[in-house]
Amino acid sequence: MPNIKSAKKQMRQNAKRRMRNRMVRAKTRTFIRKANDTIAAGDQSAAVEAVQAAMSQLDRAAQKGVVHPNNADRRKSRLAKKLAALKQAA
Repeated sequence: MPNIKSAKKQMRQNAKRRMRNRMVRAKTRTFIRKANDTIAAGDQSAAVEAVQAAMSQLDRAAQKGVVHPNNADRRKSRLAKKLAALKQAA
């Protein structure tokens, strides 16, 4: 436990940021999971909407610094590839 005033404040700030980051990360994972599930189910129109929502959420997470921009782009690319494979199969 810190004794210095500025260190105490830094701990409070870190706790707030950690909670905010956890919420954004969890929401992003949920959107990605939903997109993958709809792709696996084979529902093309629902999959397109779910992938768009997941990509948007990934962009938000990258913008807020929760995930690295390259990480977000890589995940978006993987989703797009899965969606393209679904469209190709149909």
